[in-house]
Amino acid sequence: MGENEWLNGYLEAILDVGADRRVIESSKKKSSLRKRFDEKIQIHEEKEEKLFSPTKYFVEEVINSFDEADLHRTWIKVVATRNSRERNNRLENICWRIWHLARKKKQIARDDAQKLVRQRLEREKAAEDLSELSEGEKDKSESHQTDFVTDISRINSDNQIWSDDKSRQLYIVLISLHGLVRGENMELGRDSDTGGQVKYVVELARALANMKGIHRVDLLTRQITSPEVDSSYGEPIEMLSCPSDGFGSCGAYIIRIPCGPCDKYIPKESLWPYVPEFIDGALGHIVNMARALGEQVNAGKSSWPYVIHGHYADAGEVAARLSGVLNVPMVLTGHSLGRNKLEQLLKQGRLSREDINTTYMIVRRIEAEELGLDYAEMVVTSTRQETEEQWGLYDGFDIQLERKLRIRRRRGVTCLGRFMPRMVIMRFFTNPHKPMILALSRPDPKKNVTTLIKAFGECQPLRELANLTLILGNRGDIEEMSDSSSVVLMTVLKLIDKYDLYGQVAYPKHHKQPEVPEIYRLAAKTKGVFINPALVEPFGLTLIEAAAYGLPIVATKHGGPVDILKALNNGVLVDPYDQKATSDALLKLVADKNLWHECRKNGLKNIQHFSWPEHCRNYLSYVEQCKNYHPNNHLSVMPIPEEPLSESLRGVEDLSLKFSIDIDVKVGELDAPNKQELPEILIQKATSNGKSTNIYCPGRRQWLYVVSVDCYSRNGSITKALPLVIKNVMQAAGSKSGQIGFVLLTGLSLIEIKEALKSCPVKLEDFDALVCNSGSEMYYPWRDLIIDEDYEAHIEYRWPGENVKSIVMRLAKIEDGVENDFMQLINQGSSRCYSYSIKLGAKSRNIDDLRQRLRMRGLRCNLVYTHAASRLNVIPLFASRDQALRYLSVRWGIELSKIIVFVGERGDTDFESLLGGLYKTVILRDSVEYGSEMLVHSEDTYKKNDMASQDCTNIVRAKGFEAHEISKVLGSVRIM
Repeated sequence: MGENEWLNGYLEAILDVGADRRVIESSKKKSSLRKRFDEKIQIHEEKEEKLFSPTKYFVEEVINSFDEADLHRTWIKVVATRNSRERNNRLENICWRIWHLARKKKQIARDDAQKLVRQRLEREKAAEDLSELSEGEKDKSESHQTDFVTDISRINSDNQIWSDDKSRQLYIVLISLHGLVRGENMELGRDSDTGGQVKYVVELARALANMKGIHRVDLLTRQITSPEVDSSYGEPIEMLSCPSDGFGSCGAYIIRIPCGPCDKYIPKESLWPYVPEFIDGALGHIVNMARALGEQVNAGKSSWPYVIHGHYADAGEVAARLSGVLNVPMVLTGHSLGRNKLEQLLKQGRLSREDINTTYMIVRRIEAEELGLDYAEMVVTSTRQETEEQWGLYDGFDIQLERKLRIRRRRGVTCLGRFMPRMVIMRFFTNPHKPMILALSRPDPKKNVTTLIKAFGECQPLRELANLTLILGNRGDIEEMSDSSSVVLMTVLKLIDKYDLYGQVAYPKHHKQPEVPEIYRLAAKTKGVFINPALVEPFGLTLIEAAAYGLPIVATKHGGPVDILKALNNGVLVDPYDQKATSDALLKLVADKNLWHECRKNGLKNIQHFSWPEHCRNYLSYVEQCKNYHPNNHLSVMPIPEEPLSESLRGVEDLSLKFSIDIDVKVGELDAPNKQELPEILIQKATSNGKSTNIYCPGRRQWLYVVSVDCYSRNGSITKALPLVIKNVMQAAGSKSGQIGFVLLTGLSLIEIKEALKSCPVKLEDFDALVCNSGSEMYYPWRDLIIDEDYEAHIEYRWPGENVKSIVMRLAKIEDGVENDFMQLINQGSSRCYSYSIKLGAKSRNIDDLRQRLRMRGLRCNLVYTHAASRLNVIPLFASRDQALRYLSVRWGIELSKIIVFVGERGDTDFESLLGGLYKTVILRDSVEYGSEMLVHSEDTYKKNDMASQDCTNIVRAKGFEAHEISKVLGSVRIM
């Protein structure tokens, strides 16, 4: 009965909250004269409700504290004693609704548990699949114990791979997409996006530019011209370091790329739909810079980046795509990881998985991190804990498999198509300072500042010995700050008042970045202590900074500080949830002078291992090792596309002119029955000449029209709409067709394309390129359907080939599937595309699920369901339809903004990837009957809106696929 009394009390409280709100609402309606005042009251109430909701509090108490049986019994009792009173009826209704909420929560918990079990079982199956990798390694196992992935020793000055060679003239690209990035007066702590990562990438860019052999470093970030922020964030270029005459360096620069609405400062959680735009803008900058640097230092040959380094998940996705297009090694630094954050938030129990995903776009972020693992040669981590416990949560990284593969590579043994990125632990040093008992962080709940204040306020000896200084970013009006920041700051103020800490606690409203070193010095001068009490700290840059100024440290035992304190030996680790342990550690360091001096001495002594020059040498050495495994072939770019003979000679009537052609012609070889055939003879002679270049370019094209409409019937056969769309698009080009190139971008094979175009007035030769089998093959009809061998070599990297062929058939089928549901199509596939037919009505795994299972086995591929989900194409990781577009853009020197892609309203499972970027997308209504989109994502993953912004100005819609409708749309966007 006691429990039911508590339950009834909570339910009554919920009703009371609702009644109070109804009274307020009714009083507002009584007088229109108080309208303005009431509006202000309402705004204030809405803001308070965001900070704290009594209804939500009591509902959570009921759901978390009582079993559903108690709820059901209470409901039965209310029904039995029901009368006409409204309050009892409402109580019955609330009880019923909360009961269902409790059951739903229990079901969600069961589903999550089952998901974890399924994932564990899948990992066990993956381990069985990899059993052959262990054969013949037992004799070597003991000798390779020191090669365990997290026991990578730092490359010191006595054993370096990197050499300070001035003649190397390398170009490095760093990417940090979100937040406010500038070189001077950094607004660290202004918001959750502008923190330690911003400072690190800026300092890294400067330090790398000072290394001998580095010609230029570009730090790419988002351009922001919003009135909310300083105008400096809208400057396209900012110099970070001046060119050094001694090294012949070009210096370090911040390059700001337009991405999304530039007049808005967008938090990182909302940036995902605009990532494709950033990729295309960054690609354009890198291509132009490679050409310019090539003219300066590489005898006119493009100087491609030595490495592209993405910081955080969003920039990791950008770096992955750029690496795939340019065939340049990629490095990834996570800074903080989505799976770890999701795990921590679920443990707290304040938000459901769905709420977490809605608030933080966590699933989209996790997939970007998985993609980064697919492409990265190296992942920079700061601690063992990050490698083992955080990256170990990801499908694309298995610590044991990585070790096995690394050993096999060293022994020259095949890895059977498997790949795992190498995890490299690296530390670094920047030069700021702090005071007394000093905490420096942004006002974020996970920084756990409130526990620190409670620990200080409730420990009288500590209050008598020391003062507390809280540097919690720069703040304006607390009520106008974001919800999480305002909640933290309001709690801080209330705790200071509760413990009467006035005169003992300093919490300045503003500080400038150059003042931070003085704060550290003051703390050290007063023999103070620096503390980082965060619930989880991925690295802990501030700990390194504090140690550099001789401050002992107290830090959380969750995350990077564990390894930092092991290296520095200058402080104490505590459980951030243990308030007493925190106060005891602080008191111990402050009160024991001998211990304080010993920690100060150790920190100053060991901090030398964290200097920027040493960090850069280690960084470049590891990248140098990665380059040994990465192919060296890069894209060949035509600076000025030359017009082919087919264009320059076509229609020529006067053949009395003199030809100057770089071919050997013998007497009689140019005899032709009529003058119209002469150009064709010359073209044939030129293309068969041994001097012909392998840089394919169809001529002086100003635009590219790309047909990527997936027209299939229910059974996967090609519909009549495809040839009609092709004909109408070419017809819409009109008189400008000579300036416009045409590309077919499809999941069809070359054989199927030829068959489909038999009934079409358009010829294969009218296309400049045919991109087949979901982006895995590229043919040039104007060169006798020659396949682009450079593109083949380009996408081959990391392609598991035969090793994935049989595994896919087994993994794609669900457990109760029939044996012949999946069959390999020999005639439709190729060495770069394994195609499988799917029996009509057969059940198969979606793309996310199948990709996850392949990642667990170290197999990196792209997967595309096509032909209305009746076919699965398995292609190389670097191959895709959107990446093929970027490849052609670079190869032919055509800006992405001059490319028009025609798609249907649905399509293959890679359809979403064609909806973003700088190129323009025209959606042709009613052109596609059946798509494969139902097999893209799992139920709990991200949606199409997270891939591309639905209000993007580069996406337009045509009312149909007739020529006049296409022309109308092209005219409206000023293309025609």
